Amino acid sequence: MTPASTQSRWKRAMVKLSGEAMMGPLTHGLDPVTLQRMAADLAQGAASGAQLAIVVGGGNFFRGMQGAEKGIERARADSIGMLATAMNALALEAAIEAAGWPTRALSAIAMPQICQPYSRQAALNHMNKGRIVVLAGGTGNPFFTTDTGAVLRAAELSCDAVLKATQVDGIYSADPHRDPRATRYDTLTHDEAIGRNLAVIDTAAFALARENALPIVVFSIREAGAITAALTGAGRCTIVVPAEA
Repeated sequence: MTPASTQSRWKRAMVKLSGEAMMGPLTHGLDPVTLQRMAADLAQGAASGAQLAIVVGGGNFFRGMQGAEKGIERARADSIGMLATAMNALALEAAIEAAGWPTRALSAIAMPQICQPYSRQAALNHMNKGRIVVLAGGTGNPFFTTDTGAVLRAAELSCDAVLKATQVDGIYSADPHRDPRATRYDTLTHDEAIGRNLAVIDTAAFALARENALPIVVFSIREAGAITAALTGAGRCTIVVPAEA
């Protein structure tokens, strides 16, 4: 049995990893050292008792919005970005398996030759068997971010929380890298996050989390063990919670 000090506070959690986080110190692509560190952390997080689903971004290869800004039709650009998330999902699946935890990649865009198509039933079946699921393809539709996809899948899979990995240790009143006067929040409500236009995730994702009373835990992915710390409540983070009735 897992010691109480390392037990997850969430029975089932959705982890959102950006593509940029997976490239580590590189300018693009996948950094093997960073990928191995994340995979080991996710395996340890699963060992803490949580059922884990992961939504991955694709910005280390291609970002739909940037493609649209360069003249690619937005729907087509987003489709390219969704394919980028599949590359990350396959890489992360292999890395977590190598770290010793059974994992399955599922894609919202059918590509059965390389991974299982996403369905709620398939994802829940894997999670109930103790496997980590890595979800590619966002929502399967253009014009939706992977942040929104993560909250959507979290609600669909009855997750207890969304863990949003970022480059800073929580939500600030402004970008702390640009504004030294930015203040950090320990807790916020969804309404406060939306009202203050705190853009750590997009407004649609915040609104969907509010509608489904889903807490969002925002933490830094920079350090080893960050995901496990966020799962067990030991890490420094900001928690966005539903407003009290």
